[in-house]
Amino acid sequence: MTSPSTVPKITLHWLEVSRSHRILWLLEELQIPYELKTYKRGKDKLAPPELKKVHPLGKSPVITIETSNSNEPLVLAESAAIVEYLCDYYGKHLVPKRYKDGEDGRVGGETESWLRYRFFMHYAEGSIMPYMVFSLIPGIRNAPVPFFIRPVTNSVANRVSSLFLEPNFKTHYAFLEEQLKSSPDSGEYLCGKHITAADILMSFPLEAGQSRSGMSREQCPLMWAYVDRLHEREAYKRSIKKIEDIEGSFKSNL
Repeated sequence: MTSPSTVPKITLHWLEVSRSHRILWLLEELQIPYELKTYKRGKDKLAPPELKKVHPLGKSPVITIETSNSNEPLVLAESAAIVEYLCDYYGKHLVPKRYKDGEDGRVGGETESWLRYRFFMHYAEGSIMPYMVFSLIPGIRNAPVPFFIRPVTNSVANRVSSLFLEPNFKTHYAFLEEQLKSSPDSGEYLCGKHITAADILMSFPLEAGQSRSGMSREQCPLMWAYVDRLHEREAYKRSIKKIEDIEGSFKSNL
């Protein structure tokens, strides 16, 4: 465990039901000291304006790091950027070995685990998460619209689901099932035997997918078991308890 005296003051600005919980989990995995500031969503389900005082985009996650060599705190946003930054200093054990023995610096000399890690660090937000966001569109079926408009909203929602979401979810979940089946060294995580920061990033879209993708435990047994495994991590449990102690309850997705 890193000595508290060697870690600058890190503050996580955590928003309920958001990607920011992955950063809280990461901090617990790293076992480094940090401060936690929590925020509630407004009636519009959006982040509160207070977050714009931390970062101009007004989104979460965002962390601030107070260092001895600057009067202004370092402000970092975007999940993967935060994860990579923290792992560079405190979490090298959450990043697979990059090169095979004797292949240092050689193009193509990377380990399969590292190549997977680099891929999933980008895949989590760039490929799978957008479908989880799009999956909220069919919710217009329940929108408070005049009765004569409802057939139109239902038709739009049904077409989005059947022509766009369903086939893409099937493609991605089949891909992820195969990735788990072929994990290096018969590992139980996406990059091998040991958990990586990429697994932490993948948790949020897959948690959302359990209720939004239509892909059941029977259809994707490896994927559901994988999420169960992530939730059994002691650091993950600590992150949940920390929010429950502050907010009274925890919910992972809208």
